[in-house]
Parts: sequence; C-alpha cells; structure tokens
Amino acid sequence: MSEISTIALFDSLQILKAYEQAIDANIICSITDISGNIVHANHKFCEISKYTSSEVMGQKHSIINSGYHPKEFFLDMWRTISQGKVWHHEIKNKAKDGSYYWVDTVIVPIKDEGFKVTHYLSLRTLISKRKELEEKKEKYLSSLEVLLVMTSNTVKKPLADCLQQINYLDQKESNKKELVQIAGNIKQSILELQNSVNDLSVFIREMEK
Repeated sequence: MSEISTIALFDSLQILKAYEQAIDANIICSITDISGNIVHANHKFCEISKYTSSEVMGQKHSIINSGYHPKEFFLDMWRTISQGKVWHHEIKNKAKDGSYYWVDTVIVPIKDEGFKVTHYLSLRTLISKRKELEEKKEKYLSSLEVLLVMTSNTVKKPLADCLQQINYLDQKESNKKELVQIAGNIKQSILELQNSVNDLSVFIREMEK
C-alpha cells in the first residue's frame, strides 16, 4: 500500500470515528437484524430508554413500545423497510421507568453487495419538548372552542332577556306592579350574567395552568 493510500485510509477512519462520536452524542441509534432483533444500541439509546445495553440486546423494539400507535402504523413500517425503502415518522416510546418520550425516526435498510437487506439502521432524534408544545396548543384551541360554546349558551340568553325587558318598557306605559316585575326580571338576568362571568373566569384560569 502506498503512503498516499495509507494516509487516505487513515483520514477515512478518522472521519468515520468522528461521525460515530457525533452520532453517539446526539442521535439515538440502533441496528437490528432482518427479524427486528437489536444487535446494536448506542449510548444515547440506553440513556433515553433507561435500559442497559445488555437488557436490549437481542430484544425487539417492542420493548419500548408505548402502545400509542395502532398495529397498522408498524405494519406500514415493516412493509416499507422490507422493500428496501427508507421509513420516516414520529414515534412515541416508553422508557423502562414508564415515562414517555417522542422521537423523530428514520429507518434505513442496510444491504449487502447483492442489494439484499441484511440489517436495519434506526436513527432517532428526541422531540418530546416540541410534541409537548403541540399538545398544549391543541388543548388550548380545544379549550377556546369550549369557551366559545359557554359564552354563546350562558351569556347571550341573559343579555337577550335584558334587551327584551327594556324593549317592553319602551313600547308601553307600565304601572308600578309591572315595573317591579320587569326590574326583577332584569335583576335576575344580571345575576345570571354575573354567575356566567365568574364561571368563565374560573375556566380561563384553568386554561392558563
């Protein structure tokens, strides 16, 4: 081997080592055989899943299955990668201690010289914080819809009743007894409005938690 070839080989090995260090530090990585048995799990995989390397070796990824995704989700995954295609999705997993975490997952089939799939390389990045923000946003929007319904049902009716009583006063001359009754109706509607506003205030404070 020439000196140039030796230097090139050395540089290539150093580059590969640098890639490996970068992946171990930032990417959740695992490799399985064609049956889905784990044959390699890097440090980040063990750190996030809270399983040791010896605990996951030879196991399937169902060891971290959260039960969140339907069977069809993983059937699609196997159908895709078994055809030699790359599969990319977000997955909710469960760690050994029962806590959940989300990962953006890419599974790449590894092929031999004859283009036959021999293993699967899984690369994952942690996206739990982003998913939490998305869930909070969905919850907030759902709460706003509920708030709109509450406003329509509990505020509009008392307001309409007040306006009806005021219009009644404008349309005719009323005696004292009628005025007392109308005043009582308006007071009742105002009390209903006050209760509704209090309920809405409590609801909004709960939304902000």
